[in-house]
Amino acid sequence: MLQLLLILLAGLALIIIGAEFLVQGASGIARKAGISEFIIGLTIVAIGTSAPEMVVSLVGAFEGNSDVAAGNVLGSNIFNGLVILGAVALILPVSVTKANRSFDLPWYFAITAVIALASKAFTLFGIGSEDIINRWMGAVMLAVFAYYIFASYRKSSAAATGGDSPSPDGGKYWVYILLSTVGIGMLVGGGRIFVDSATEIAHIAGLSDKFIAITVLAFGTSLPELATSVVAAFQKKGQLALGNILGSNIFNLLLVMGTSAVVTPIHMSNISLIDFGALMLGCLILCKVLIGKTNQRQLGRLEGFLLIGIYAAYMEYLFNNL
Repeated sequence: MLQLLLILLAGLALIIIGAEFLVQGASGIARKAGISEFIIGLTIVAIGTSAPEMVVSLVGAFEGNSDVAAGNVLGSNIFNGLVILGAVALILPVSVTKANRSFDLPWYFAITAVIALASKAFTLFGIGSEDIINRWMGAVMLAVFAYYIFASYRKSSAAATGGDSPSPDGGKYWVYILLSTVGIGMLVGGGRIFVDSATEIAHIAGLSDKFIAITVLAFGTSLPELATSVVAAFQKKGQLALGNILGSNIFNLLLVMGTSAVVTPIHMSNISLIDFGALMLGCLILCKVLIGKTNQRQLGRLEGFLLIGIYAAYMEYLFNNL
């Protein structure tokens, strides 16, 4: 057990260092290319930090383990949307731009709600014979993901997203690309080490696959997002942090779960409405920034406390219903 704990700490160290490299590299690329840090966070950083979720869920899909494939994605998104966003808001009130409010957040809400309703269609509406995300649904999710990334880049090129506007930079592209690549490699490697050791510890404790996936694996695979977003917040790069969180959740729901469903249909019967409810509550708190006429609103410390409080209540529910 001591050896497993030391390995777990080594993985955590790789994750923290990798996050620093990735934030520095991605920010430099954004400045050099004239792309907003939000879009960099939404795409390059989000895809890099979500690589562990892709690995874990695809392994679960190939092994026919729906609890791992679905629980990991849903648990990661709950952790991202409640704990990570809450922590970022506590460190640095997050400015939400007019473009975020008119495009990015509505897309995030719609994707989350539609997938939640579709995956529990039998329980909620009596459609079909069971709660499942089948192959054709997975293919549709992949198509929506491709369109969303295309639309995001098109919108970014048409008008600046505001908030963290790129400024002139004298650094070299290859240095920033190298920093980003090394950072992603350390995040993925550290995340894999952390997940493997944490899962083994959880199995020794006799926990179920669904519980492990939605808690231990979700926390472990979300560590890259946590480290990257917290580092970005301390460096006052709020839009990079917000883009990373939203992008990671959209990446998980559409690309990770969509790809997993194409490999093998994902049975959602063990994922409860309470699990989806925790995810949607985070979305409802984010709705605060959509209300009002001002061009820019903030996700402040009050919302941060609320988001983390919801996650704490959700964890208590899970532990009470082992």
